[in-house]
Amino acid sequence: MADTREAIVQASHLPMSIIIVGIGNADFGDMQMLDGDDGILRSPKGEPVLRDIVQFVPFRNFKHASPAALAKSVLAEVPNQVVDYYNSKGIKPKEPSEFQSSRPFGP
Repeated sequence: MADTREAIVQASHLPMSIIIVGIGNADFGDMQMLDGDDGILRSPKGEPVLRDIVQFVPFRNFKHASPAALAKSVLAEVPNQVVDYYNSKGIKPKEPSEFQSSRPFGP
């Protein structure tokens, strides 16, 4: 777990997300801690994550749900993680007028 926490803290500086799906009836306390929803995840040295990049979902909560419900939960935090990454780098989104396209919009 110590190496995993260290790796996640280092990865929080990169443009990535980590999605963990827990399978079975095990105790997923460690995975929930990595998720960081209950507080800021820190490396063993005490360094905090730059941003939350981990989403943990226990599959057993979706045993009788649709695949779409599982997908929605698994991917729920990714859009904010992308925005947080770009904000941490000071990168602002482009205005629609700044996009160039070789194909016209519309039918």
